[in-house]
Amino acid sequence: MKKKIITLKDLAKRLNISPSTASRALNDHPDISIETKQKVKDLARNLNYVPNLFAKGFRSHRSNILGVIVPNITHYFTTTLIRGILEEANLQGYKVIISESNNDVKKQTEMLNTMLQFGVDGVLMSISKMTKDVDDILKVLNTVPLILFDKASNKIPCTQVVINEEEAAFNAVEHLINIGKKRIAIIKETEYSFTSEKRYHGYLRALKENNIPLDNKIVLSVEDISMHQGKRMTNILLSLKEKPDAIFAITDSAAIGVIKTLKKLSIKIPEDIAVVGFSNSTNSQIIEPKLTTIDQPGQKIGSTAVKQIIEEINSTNQINVNKTIEIKTNLIIRDSSFKI
Repeated sequence: MKKKIITLKDLAKRLNISPSTASRALNDHPDISIETKQKVKDLARNLNYVPNLFAKGFRSHRSNILGVIVPNITHYFTTTLIRGILEEANLQGYKVIISESNNDVKKQTEMLNTMLQFGVDGVLMSISKMTKDVDDILKVLNTVPLILFDKASNKIPCTQVVINEEEAAFNAVEHLINIGKKRIAIIKETEYSFTSEKRYHGYLRALKENNIPLDNKIVLSVEDISMHQGKRMTNILLSLKEKPDAIFAITDSAAIGVIKTLKKLSIKIPEDIAVVGFSNSTNSQIIEPKLTTIDQPGQKIGSTAVKQIIEEINSTNQINVNKTIEIKTNLIIRDSSFKI
């Protein structure tokens, strides 16, 4: 037998008051007496009454709900982003609906439509790396505020909260140059990845500013920048006549794959080949030697994105929604690139 859901009308009827009075009592409205407030709250608690957020949103034209879409919810860095989103949303009085696209563009579009059907006040989104056509995302901009974070795109005119990708990669590669490395390989994602290309530009700039010629044979691109691919790309680099003396991988997972392969082949790290990753994942501190990497402040990115979207939700005027907010990163130097 299906259980009956207690509504605001049920509370009001039992207490012989109007639904609006019951609602104001639950929300501690100053016009309602303390005695009435207590009666309504006691009955609500006894009957397990749960407010209907969607009905409330329909009346106020606000749901106080934010939609969040990420490519992979289990990724370490993503979990830090979500933590920042949840904590800041809670402080601001917002609920959050989180979904993942699994880097599937079709599913990403479905999730966007679902968020709108739920009546969210705004959408925070880290786009799939496979996203090329942004028409469906642009349509959302005509309905509710949308902010991109982490995985962004210069094709979408909205606020974007990202790290200083290019500068971070530049600092990582320049560190390798400063410790005497001259033939620095890079393992990156294929060209349609916005984040990867930013990091690649940082790599190129570091080489150029230090008068190191680019050798395309040590620039390797893969679709899945994983530990497995890090291992595979390392074997390719080691098969070259002129081997690299350093490898910069644009994710920690790939960098850890590099370290595992080098260790298996008894290649000294960092003396023969130094390794730098990107993310400062938990595994970067467990692997031996410990991985030099870029620390991404995920919680700060998440909380900043929430603050920005609430500002846009509450704005009565059209504010500058086509802006990029860059969050600073730090290079964490460990044993994979430096030995005392």
